[in-house]
Amino acid sequence: MTQHDTAKAVADGAAVLTTVGVMATWLPPLASLFTIVYLGLRIWESDTVREITNREKAANASNE
Repeated sequence: MTQHDTAKAVADGAAVLTTVGVMATWLPPLASLFTIVYLGLRIWESDTVREITNREKAANASNE
């Protein structure tokens, strides 16, 4: 039984390391995508773009 548990622990460790490796390669592109979307929304909701597109700020919007 001890060898079986050791083999399971090694396999679990390899799975965790593989997952961390995959996340490490996916994280920068994913963070970049979220940054692009966030900044795009901030620009779209800016006062300047609102004036250009003739949109009004919502009545319940906060003033920053």
